[in-house]
Amino acid sequence: MCRVWAGKDRWTTLALVIDCHTRELPGWHLSRSGKATTAASALEHALINRFGTLGRVAKEFLLRSDNGLVFTSQKFTALVRGYGLKQEFITPHCPQQNGMVERVIRTPKEQCVHRQRFDSIQHAARAIGDWTGFYNHRRPHQALKMKKPAQAFALAA
Repeated sequence: MCRVWAGKDRWTTLALVIDCHTRELPGWHLSRSGKATTAASALEHALINRFGTLGRVAKEFLLRSDNGLVFTSQKFTALVRGYGLKQEFITPHCPQQNGMVERVIRTPKEQCVHRQRFDSIQHAARAIGDWTGFYNHRRPHQALKMKKPAQAFALAA
């Protein structure tokens, strides 16, 4: 999660979900609060994009995060368990263990958020949505041998 200035709506919180295998961003959510509901919305968006529906996943997979209050809250951990996911936390005060996530948060900040001045949360959400589509479908990644994340996902499926 990171903070985004949204003009008249002031500071907002962006939650991102990354597929560490394909580098794809299947889910994200921008909200006025930085509460567990923001992270939950991003996770649900990712599950819908990945599986077409909400509900228990057929095969358990790992959801890794830092130890922030949002991710350790009863609401979020119950949601994760309800979907049949396994939750893992990095060692406290060791952000390098979450390096891929830290790096992917830097990318939209540099390539989208810091390049424009948003008037509102709606303006920010449109721009971030457009950028996420570009990131997933048109931006090649060196770590993926210059494939785009959506291509990597299609090949892995």
